[in-house]
Amino acid sequence: MLAKTFRRVENNTPPWVNRAIRRQTERNIERYRRAGPMAITWRLEELEGEWDIERVLETNASSLILLGLGFGTCVNKRWLLLPTVVAGFLLQHALQGWCPPIGLLRRLGVRTAAEIGYEAAALRALRGDFDYLGEVDEDVCPEPDADDAAICCEP
Repeated sequence: MLAKTFRRVENNTPPWVNRAIRRQTERNIERYRRAGPMAITWRLEELEGEWDIERVLETNASSLILLGLGFGTCVNKRWLLLPTVVAGFLLQHALQGWCPPIGLLRRLGVRTAAEIGYEAAALRALRGDFDYLGEVDEDVCPEPDADDAAICCEP
């Protein structure tokens, strides 16, 4: 069965792990809210460099595949089983959103891109980055005049 792309990792993670990650994210937001705009800016820069679960999984998998291929070529052909198993895990993850390393990585606190993005958006809102969205600017949606209507409606 193919998993939907959005939230497929969270849906295949034990609820208590998701709750722990969510609580940590909420604590981060509260800590930086108290620390002020400069600390929020620093945290946002830090979040830009945080690796999400997909990147961690892909990096580890490709490293193991290369290691297995190298050892299989130079040391013992049995090592070729490693890249085969890892490739199978990657395929399983792509199709279902789950593979054995996901549970371990999630328990270690590795977050999805959506979870990282949630924290970043909350911090940007606290810093006031979206304040302009609440303002009404008369120039944004001016009333059309007769010339505009004539241009739009010409056959």
